[in-house]
Amino acid sequence: MSRQESPEVSAPDELQVAENIFRGVVVDPHSLAPEPALFAAQLRHAMRGWRAAAYRLVWLELPIRRSVLIPVAVEAGFVFHHAEPGYVMMTCALDPYAPIPFYATHFIGAGGLVLNEAHELLVIVEKAHRHNRPNYYKLPGGALRPREHVADAAIREVREETGIETRFEALTGFRHWHGYRFGKSDIYFICRLKPLSHEITIQESEIAAGMWMPLDRYLADPNVGLFNKRMVEAAATGTGLVSGWFEGYEVTPETHEIFIPGDST
Repeated sequence: MSRQESPEVSAPDELQVAENIFRGVVVDPHSLAPEPALFAAQLRHAMRGWRAAAYRLVWLELPIRRSVLIPVAVEAGFVFHHAEPGYVMMTCALDPYAPIPFYATHFIGAGGLVLNEAHELLVIVEKAHRHNRPNYYKLPGGALRPREHVADAAIREVREETGIETRFEALTGFRHWHGYRFGKSDIYFICRLKPLSHEITIQESEIAAGMWMPLDRYLADPNVGLFNKRMVEAAATGTGLVSGWFEGYEVTPETHEIFIPGDST
């Protein structure tokens, strides 16, 4: 061995892996050596075996406590796939044609379209718009939380922003657009909600004003966006998609949400 060569470092244990249905390798993060030199030896040995076995793709989850191992993985050919607060996921394509699914391509939001018996619509003015668009009336709404249903999110957002309690009636429509935050796309659902209370109590940290606006005035207001106008018109004249379920469907309403055409009769 020459002076320029480094001695081979023996890894304490082999990487523990599972095979997925796409001939991919999923590394168990609990089997990662904590030191970069030991991890490098683990990875070199494992990569030779994976290539010999004709695996197509390696999934490597590195917990934040093992972030010192990231440069080692990059040197071995891994690239970033996605990150969460507690880990970063990296991939290495052993087969250049191996399909790699995208991660979290969309943001999801829900707005509440609340019409009362007096044909008044619940609207708000956000503080973020009060200087450049002081009379920009919009429907209350916002982003879904993790594992939150669309209908539940619309009800929650209306309650938080206006204090109004509601019940879900139907899904009126949605907007899908690209080029949103961080270059991702966005889907925003409009839910028709029935008000169960009337007195407005605005969320003072985010909302500048809230009111019940006559439907005709809202539809004629030049400061109202066209998308909201069309959604309100659709809610006032149609049934939309209602929350439903299929008997025998082998999933649970706790994790799945279904909207089906309402009865137009």
